[in-house]
Amino acid sequence: MSKPTICIVSPALAAANNGNWQTASRWAGFLAPRYDVSITSAWPEASSAAAPSPPAATPPRDAAAAVSAPDLLIALHARRSASSLAAFRAAHPERPTLLVLTGTDLYRDIHSDASAQASLAAAHALVVLQSAGLDELPAAARPKAHVIYQSAPAGAKHPGVRSDIRTQAQQHEILMIGHLRDEKDPLTFMRAAEVVREPSARLVHIGGALNAALGEAAHATQNAVAGRYEWLGALPHDQTVDRLRSAHAMAICSRMEGGANVIIEAVTSGVPVLASDISGNRGMLGEDYEGYFPLGDAQALAALIDRSVSDPAWLQRLRAQCAARAKLFEPATEQAALLALVDNLLHQNQERPQK
Repeated sequence: MSKPTICIVSPALAAANNGNWQTASRWAGFLAPRYDVSITSAWPEASSAAAPSPPAATPPRDAAAAVSAPDLLIALHARRSASSLAAFRAAHPERPTLLVLTGTDLYRDIHSDASAQASLAAAHALVVLQSAGLDELPAAARPKAHVIYQSAPAGAKHPGVRSDIRTQAQQHEILMIGHLRDEKDPLTFMRAAEVVREPSARLVHIGGALNAALGEAAHATQNAVAGRYEWLGALPHDQTVDRLRSAHAMAICSRMEGGANVIIEAVTSGVPVLASDISGNRGMLGEDYEGYFPLGDAQALAALIDRSVSDPAWLQRLRAQCAARAKLFEPATEQAALLALVDNLLHQNQERPQK
């Protein structure tokens, strides 16, 4: 008996190596035991080629058919996938759709962009990636919204504190992960590098320059505070995770986040997080977390970095608070929630009278 088909529309495919792609790839693997899954950047396929499901997933029996007429469409990003969602609903109004809301969706686009608002109304179900995201939705959309926390890949546990390595090098690496674009606010991280006082603190940024001016700023900062700040550019995901696991702490300076993968990877690797005080980060780390700094405040971030080096007891409290959240980010939990939602959408569709 053939499996039902699912198409995941992700504006970013593997080459982008960003949060959207990580979600699409992981979800394809989670769904593969029950469904034939394809990933594409747009529906209908048009000029964009469908990406194969990751190795853990069963390849679609007929990728073209899966993309052109899946039993269920999952769209990531309300604004960027708006045309795909609208086209699918027009061609197959009887088939269910699921919209995954990103940070720019929740904290910008659904409040001002007509196409994002249309996507919100068109989708049969919505997913937000942390609990605070529900507060951003209009009242009419909340009944069809579900919270599904993302997870780190199975086995991505911290191999050890590796304090011996840091002692030998006499460095405490504070890692920021994310492409250089305004939403991630990399300038705050760069400015913090200029005012950090602890001599062993070293700020390292991994991510491609999606904004040329920010790339130039990163080069300038690297030259101005040599040995204190380093920009490594984009790295493959596995290398990034390896670097994260040995970091002293991770900084996330974002202006908006839907449910940051990098927080999950840090928490499940035992690495404390220093986070901008925004709704999306509070939804991930909790209201009482001690590692927040005011958005855009480089002095405050630098003070947290200095404290993480000079105050081991405080750093251990951050670790304990992160460990308490780790259970939210287990792969089995995410997979169970996703399968339950998808199963329910398809079951409801089978019971709905067909036109």
